[in-house]
Amino acid sequence: MLDELAQFNKARWEELAAAQLEYARPWLDLDVATARQRVDPLGHLGDVTGKRLLCLGSGGGQQSAAFALLGAETTVLDLTENQLAGDRLAAAHYGLPIRIEQGDMRDLSRFADDAFDIVYHGYSINFVPDPTVVFAQVARVLTVGGSYFLQWHNPFTQTIDETSWDGQGYRIQRRYQDEEIPADNFAETNWIFEDTAGNPQSVAGPREFRHTLSTMINGLVQQGFQIIGCQEETTDEEKPEPGSWEHFKGVIAWILNLWTVYRPG
Repeated sequence: MLDELAQFNKARWEELAAAQLEYARPWLDLDVATARQRVDPLGHLGDVTGKRLLCLGSGGGQQSAAFALLGAETTVLDLTENQLAGDRLAAAHYGLPIRIEQGDMRDLSRFADDAFDIVYHGYSINFVPDPTVVFAQVARVLTVGGSYFLQWHNPFTQTIDETSWDGQGYRIQRRYQDEEIPADNFAETNWIFEDTAGNPQSVAGPREFRHTLSTMINGLVQQGFQIIGCQEETTDEEKPEPGSWEHFKGVIAWILNLWTVYRPG
């Protein structure tokens, strides 16, 4: 049974995926080398051949396809049917088995204790209010010594976007705290993007939450996770136009990546 938040965000993501948001487009051009570069560029996960791997909140036919190509026994759980349709498409395209589950990342009760050797958690934890609930679920289903990769929005800059450019920089004014991001926080309340044909799309986004660095790090440590790597994502463009999305990413490092190992006690 989905609660009110999950139902709301599911509806929003169904529409975003149907409009061909970037994160809903299956990766259908992978080989082993490109798959590894996309999901484990720093090599922290090592050889995943035969490993039981859960892509958590990571539907869309992207990471699941990459890990299946790398030989992992891959399961993907996502809230959204349209996102999971991408995983089905990718599985058929590559002729690889991918177990597909629809559900809320806050409830992994369908999986047994120690069910996975790796949990790969792409950008999605900012769509739930309390990340520690998810950490407890991951700790239960992950074997001791297993790997947990996690992405989340840089909390220091989550309340601004490219429209915050004032000619000199991106001004941060909102108090730093754990919170739900107000719907009217940004100049544009919808998500604006182009579909695969280059057509402009404007779709209402899901509810999002800011998780401070201390909430995330302490929450992981309290569950027995040890951090072994960190990376900030910026932009690949050399000289993006100020006030553009790529320039904004280059200045604020919008996504933080953490690699952890589960070693309780």
